[in-house]
Amino acid sequence: MIELQDVHIRAGDFSLSNLSITVESGQYAVLMGRTGRGKTTILESICGLRGIDRGRILIHGTDVTDWTPADREIGYVPQDLALFPTLTVAQHLQFALRLRKMASAKIAQRTSELAEVLGITHLLDRSIQGLSGGESQRVALGRALSFRPSVLLLDEPLSALDEATRNEMQTLLQKVKSNTGVTTLHVTHSVEEAAALADQLIELSNGVLFQKPAAG
Repeated sequence: MIELQDVHIRAGDFSLSNLSITVESGQYAVLMGRTGRGKTTILESICGLRGIDRGRILIHGTDVTDWTPADREIGYVPQDLALFPTLTVAQHLQFALRLRKMASAKIAQRTSELAEVLGITHLLDRSIQGLSGGESQRVALGRALSFRPSVLLLDEPLSALDEATRNEMQTLLQKVKSNTGVTTLHVTHSVEEAAALADQLIELSNGVLFQKPAAG
């Protein structure tokens, strides 16, 4: 579950006030709104990369407002993916696991599992350089899911992809949703993406979040 309770965020001259939403556990929520209105700022605040001025952020009922990003155990895929140019695909999938000092055998098992689910087993020894847009998205998604986060944040993950690849990635995200049950908040401008993926729609308009009932 993701909860924002009367959250106020300021970034320079830009601010958002009185933000309150709830994304229930296991739900796939899609956040929509015009460019430059604060959607990324909201994601950054949830995962702890940006502080808030007032209010509370709760993950599965626990107040994490003052926690570090690492302690929140949230998987995050930023719009630019933030992949490391010196690491191989396998090393990206293993990155968070090594930080958590997981045993080598378990790291190898988890890497193999993720690569199979994401369809990138054949890429494990490749560097990031030269990967296609869709392949890079799969690697970034795998890195975010590697430590089995309870919450996943996606910032326009499909916006730079061609139509065929975007459709493939929508299918993959549906598979991830079905297989993991991870609570997800996905930022997009695409009505098609929202229709394909969302259990719940949230719109940011004029600094206000409007929460719509879950689909179905």
